[in-house]
Amino acid sequence: MIRAILTDIEGTTSSLSFVKDVLFPYAAEKLPAFVRAHGQEPAVREQLDAVRAEIGGDADDEVVIGRLLRWIAEDQKVTPLKALQGMIWEAGYRQGDFTGHVYDDAAHWLKTWHEAGIRLYVYSSGSVAAQKLLFAHTGFGDLTPLFSGYFDTRIGHKREAASYARIGDEIGLEAGTILFLSDIREELDAAASVGMKTVCLARDDMPAADVGHPVVTQFGQIDLETI
Repeated sequence: MIRAILTDIEGTTSSLSFVKDVLFPYAAEKLPAFVRAHGQEPAVREQLDAVRAEIGGDADDEVVIGRLLRWIAEDQKVTPLKALQGMIWEAGYRQGDFTGHVYDDAAHWLKTWHEAGIRLYVYSSGSVAAQKLLFAHTGFGDLTPLFSGYFDTRIGHKREAASYARIGDEIGLEAGTILFLSDIREELDAAASVGMKTVCLARDDMPAADVGHPVVTQFGQIDLETI
């Protein structure tokens, strides 16, 4: 019996194009000015120092900015970059520059599952702060009350089995009672390897390939009774 659902964001609850065509370009455009304006604030300085430690040497902020922009262009899953992006996106959401995209069916079924007593969690490479911002500013209103918790790369990378074992421990449920939703086979493989149930989302024009996991095109096709 499924007692909790752990969901990815990009390509699962939300379109890949929103992240890649809206959020990433926005962060890239705003990042240099953001770092120069806020670089001495403790929360920002902590992340800049983490980048400096990652790349080595005594890089100044301009070098750090260059590396951050390169990581954005390469879609690198680096924790301090994700934290800084989250800070920049927060301003964008609050200013109304964009609204967090969530598929209609995802919003409906997340609400339905929550009302049925299923605990909902998010696991994304984006920072927890960024995850909360997206779900707080959707076309369906603030969806954050639906979720019992959020996980990002601080728990571990999404293609590593140990990450899902840690999440299971945090949730406090048997792995077999947790359903993980994602559009990435390697993530699903990692979750399944620790005993979690899995479903692959094939959104929009993505082919419903044989990935070794049940495949659906929208949340309404997921039958929790037969997973």
